[in-house]
Amino acid sequence: MSQSRPTVPVRGVFPIAPTPFTDDGDIDVEGQRRVLDCMIDQGVDGICILANYSEQFLLSDAEREMLLDLCMEHVAGRVPVIATCSHFSTRIAVERVRRAEAAGAAMVMMMPPYHGALLRADDLGVLEHFAAIDDALTIPIMVQDAPLSGVNLSVSLLARMAEELGNVSFFKIETPQTAGKLRALLDAASDAVKGPFDGEESITLIADLDAGATGTMPSALVPELIKKVVDAYLDGRRDEAVAQYAHILPTINYENRQCGLRATKAAMVEGGVIQSEAVRHPLTPLHPATRAGLMELLRALDPVVLRWGH
Repeated sequence: MSQSRPTVPVRGVFPIAPTPFTDDGDIDVEGQRRVLDCMIDQGVDGICILANYSEQFLLSDAEREMLLDLCMEHVAGRVPVIATCSHFSTRIAVERVRRAEAAGAAMVMMMPPYHGALLRADDLGVLEHFAAIDDALTIPIMVQDAPLSGVNLSVSLLARMAEELGNVSFFKIETPQTAGKLRALLDAASDAVKGPFDGEESITLIADLDAGATGTMPSALVPELIKKVVDAYLDGRRDEAVAQYAHILPTINYENRQCGLRATKAAMVEGGVIQSEAVRHPLTPLHPATRAGLMELLRALDPVVLRWGH
């Protein structure tokens, strides 16, 4: 296991690594290594693994553990790695975060405890869940506030977690009206929030940066182009950032609204990074017309992902 653990910067672009599969549905181990190398060559500030866009909900526990070790060993400290460790069970979540830290993860990302549409923790349960995780770690924790969980994480609860739990210092907000929630969280607990981030493919990035976001967690489709936006904005060149964002927004919108996690895999096949864009059932492949529309938009941007393997 890797012992290298670079510090996670509080600003930048931290895309999610896809999990490549063979056409038969097995994990493509060599393809995973190539995915990580491509992402690093895209100039990312860090990499998030085992997230929803990594199809974590379609992986066995043994596959998760194998991928954690593989990713940590292959990245080998070149960039910080954020390991997603969400689970409804507090006990299992604690086991996962301890293993991630031991493997060399620089941060863990956690959703609040939920299972299906109806099993959700209340505010006290969420606080106790994250308190147990906080006690188990010495590395930072990123709270993922996403509609997928169905858990309403109020600003007051998030602020309390930031102020009372020493390792809870990064927040990935991807709810409706993200900018408003980020602004309210920073108003309530700015001293305790080190990394206010957005997600959802950076589809509301400028508004979120205006609200105080310092980082974003998109897919691995065009992170080098998103990084230009973030860097320009945080360096005080807002007009330049807005113009660059307007150039890439149609592609980000198409990814978000038409393709989902399948977009990065299709682009990585097109660019020779991986051999198959297979997703695991019950997910289905992109429709050929949808894929063609994505490639039309991508080719106009000439991103690294379309050139990396050629």
